[in-house]
Amino acid sequence: MEFRQLGNSGLMVPVLCYGTGTFGGSNEFFKTWGSTDVEEARQLIDQCMDAGVNFFDTADVYSEGRSEEILGAAIKHLPRESVLISTKSTFGFGPGPNESGSSRYNITKQLHGSLKRLQTDYIDVYHMHAFDGLTPIEETLNTLDKFVREGKIRYIACSNFSGWALQKSVDISEKYGWAKYAAHQVYYSLIGRDYEWELMQVGDKEGVGALIWSPLGWGRLTGKIRRGHPPAAGTRAKEGTAGGPVVDDEYLYKVVDALDAVAAETGKTVPQVALNWLLRKPTVSSLVIGARNAEQLKGNLEAASFVLTEEQVAKLDQASELPKPYPYWHQVQFYHRNPQPPAYRS
Repeated sequence: MEFRQLGNSGLMVPVLCYGTGTFGGSNEFFKTWGSTDVEEARQLIDQCMDAGVNFFDTADVYSEGRSEEILGAAIKHLPRESVLISTKSTFGFGPGPNESGSSRYNITKQLHGSLKRLQTDYIDVYHMHAFDGLTPIEETLNTLDKFVREGKIRYIACSNFSGWALQKSVDISEKYGWAKYAAHQVYYSLIGRDYEWELMQVGDKEGVGALIWSPLGWGRLTGKIRRGHPPAAGTRAKEGTAGGPVVDDEYLYKVVDALDAVAAETGKTVPQVALNWLLRKPTVSSLVIGARNAEQLKGNLEAASFVLTEEQVAKLDQASELPKPYPYWHQVQFYHRNPQPPAYRS
């Protein structure tokens, strides 16, 4: 398994990270993700460890804390230093007005709750799960820096930030000498390339590594959806989830056609090619993959076993390209004054 630097930090992470949102299934929403129990989780984690994947991602809100509890129990047989744990806070975790957001009050409460549920003394990578536009950025970063200095957090990260919010956060950390976001967990896929417009540039210039969530575009790039086999109305693959984007059917089919062609050239599956395309992109440190069973996990783990060529990546780039919004379409016309990150990473 290839390991990459997490942004400009000193932490090395495998290029695949196992996402545990399928653990728990505590309510109807999360049951659609999965209902993996402790014993099943332990088996899947051992499968990851055997493949060299020792990075596990969860969040306080996944199944109302149950995902963290199951992950903590499922890694108990492993030396703590042999695994990397990533978790998150910010979304509401209780009915009170102070039980959401990235305030000093809420971070302190949620971090200690996560430590207890995970049965650990420290978190390797701790994310702000979303941007909090009410809490001063200085308050959030100062609180996180305090916990880094206390040893309760090793590295800090964010998720789902806009370009300006990420850049301002980096600037504030540098101004005060506080811990800086080492990573940004983002949505990025062959059918969702918005990340490239601005966030990739910030990541490239400021050394913030990308951790990719939903790399198969809400299940649309599994190979099951194609011409003649459209996504069913009302499903996650058709409509997205949690406010996610609706994808035009014809655009999706065009991308899957290109994936089929590259899969035939490589002897790999459509999802393996879609995942490997992401690994060929700059700033990407790791892909957060999910699986409900050992067979799905085995297929996803194999996505890191090969390297697409520059020509194959270009073919997929062309098939998935969409018009850019302003000002990005304007900026690319003056590419000699607005250099972009490279299109291919060997």
